[in-house]
Amino acid sequence: MTSNIKLNFSKKILQDAILMNIGIALDEDLGAIDKTGQLIPKHKKGIAIIKSNQSAILCGSPWVNSCFKKINNKIKINWLALEGESIKKGQKICEIDGAYIDLLAGERVALNFLQTLSGTATETHKMAILIKNYDTKLFDTRKTIPGLRIAQKYAVKIGGGENQRLGLYDQILIKENHIKSFLNISDLLEKSNLRNKLDKVQVEVENTSELKIALSYGIRNILLDNFSVKAIIKSIQINKNRAVLEASGNINNKNILKYAKTGVQRISVGLITKNINSIDFSMDIQLK
Repeated sequence: MTSNIKLNFSKKILQDAILMNIGIALDEDLGAIDKTGQLIPKHKKGIAIIKSNQSAILCGSPWVNSCFKKINNKIKINWLALEGESIKKGQKICEIDGAYIDLLAGERVALNFLQTLSGTATETHKMAILIKNYDTKLFDTRKTIPGLRIAQKYAVKIGGGENQRLGLYDQILIKENHIKSFLNISDLLEKSNLRNKLDKVQVEVENTSELKIALSYGIRNILLDNFSVKAIIKSIQINKNRAVLEASGNINNKNILKYAKTGVQRISVGLITKNINSIDFSMDIQLK
């Protein structure tokens, strides 16, 4: 079961990422053979129940499906909770029917993805709920677990957040270290080949002086890096609705509401993908 969430990338990109993630993870865990699993007679069948040991937002069912289907496509999976659903401690999430040895082979990899992605979705949901009454959207960043960029971007959407660019290939975002390779932000914008594309570029600024320069060049997407709440309010007054403003840097669940109350359109938070706590799931297998 999956929710009807609208992703910022194609289903093919998602499916390719799932297959890649599962392929690498199974190779890493199983290697050539599950030596302990070989102790179990191949003819024995089992029923596995995945249960949540804490409250969370469920996320990762496509990875669980792919994991067990890659091991044996005859395995039957019945989801008892929807992707994106708020689940409770002790709730049964999924039933998996198949050869006992195959259930054992996929257990750890399947749970690893379920725990990590549910953790990402849950952390996102906690922050998104805090600002739900304001005209501010919560965005992720590129601060993701290596190899799980698409997976975590997907989980952010499941949790109620929005996706920043997928990677360096996806959008131009001029940051501090880019600007340092020129004299200043004006020098970069003058000498780059972006003069006819500035409305499609995002620029990071570190103070209101740089904000004014970016606005003067027609930049329509500006990231306010490590601005205080007071500085955000001043920036909104300077902006006069000319550009989309995004607050970023040192924002967490303790202060995000203060930033949302300023009226800034976007808030990007790295901790929803890099500072996550995995959700505790367990899988119990019984002979059929």
